[in-house]
Amino acid sequence: MIRLLKNLRNFILKKTIWRNHHIGKNFHAGRHVFMWAKKPIKIGDNFYIGKYSIIECSATIGDNVIIANHVSLIGRYDHHYQQVGIPTRLASQIRDKSYSWRGLNSQVIIEDDVWIGLGSIILSGVKIHEGSIVAAGSVVTKDVAPYSIYAGNPAKKICNRFTDENDLHNHLKSINLARETLKNVPQDMANVSPVPHTQ
Repeated sequence: MIRLLKNLRNFILKKTIWRNHHIGKNFHAGRHVFMWAKKPIKIGDNFYIGKYSIIECSATIGDNVIIANHVSLIGRYDHHYQQVGIPTRLASQIRDKSYSWRGLNSQVIIEDDVWIGLGSIILSGVKIHEGSIVAAGSVVTKDVAPYSIYAGNPAKKICNRFTDENDLHNHLKSINLARETLKNVPQDMANVSPVPHTQ
């Protein structure tokens, strides 16, 4: 019964509140998630975003991405803080139709198979490459390399996701095989989720 209610809630969020965004199948949002962007947010399949997280900038998010609780994707230049003679609180902001300062085309890009840990902050203009992990509490101000683990403020690479090159090779081989298999699945079967999501 609880699973049914969660699925119904996610369906309502996708089709009403977030209808202007492009959200793939098998989507789950925790309680009190907030999403806003000047341009539509694009989210792939099998996406999970934990409670109290926010996406408040343009973003393109791939497949099989986990965003933990209390994570923020935010704009780097949301307020025109260099407007002479105007306090930042009253300055033009990215939400304004007339806004023409920095950050208009800036977005967060998160590729496939990424996990962003609890309480992390990701600034717009950053690309988090495939297979990466961002440790809890990190502040990401620069791009994250593929299949790497980043941590800290500002976030820096601490190690590779796979310590063994053979494991990385086998993982990539399996992921690519799964992608090729899905391309050949009839469309009516492509919407079936083979593994139920557990929380």
